[in-house]
Amino acid sequence: MPSEENKAIVRRFIEAYNSRNLDLFDDLVAPDYVDHTHQQQGREIFKQLFSMAFNAFPDWNENIEDIIAEEDRVWVCVNATGTHTGEWNLSGVPLPPTGKKVTMTMVFIWRIENGKLAEGWEVDEDRDFLKQLGVIEYTEKGRNLFPEDVG
Repeated sequence: MPSEENKAIVRRFIEAYNSRNLDLFDDLVAPDYVDHTHQQQGREIFKQLFSMAFNAFPDWNENIEDIIAEEDRVWVCVNATGTHTGEWNLSGVPLPPTGKKVTMTMVFIWRIENGKLAEGWEVDEDRDFLKQLGVIEYTEKGRNLFPEDVG
């Protein structure tokens, strides 16, 4: 499938995500989708992850900053924002709503097969995300090492 068509699939997926249209996932994600980041497989499990995110960050929005495609791979960089107003599950530990607005830059890599997302990887800055939520704080040594991050 040509690169431009693959980019269009990823754009449609992010639009479906931003509009909370999980029904479109059936058209855009393979039934046996492999999520390498969260180490899970299957479209339904993938949809559950997004449902949890929608509950925790109902205003979450991703804006595409850059998108590159080659052969069956698409790389997309997004800037994301959202407000933590619902419970968020951090590796099995529930985090009650903090009311904090977070921003982050994320890079997704997707492999497209037969016009659908077949595999995915996510690269983001978890440390900064958790700091914005108030989940982690720097020690005295950390504040000295990373003074620009304190505050």
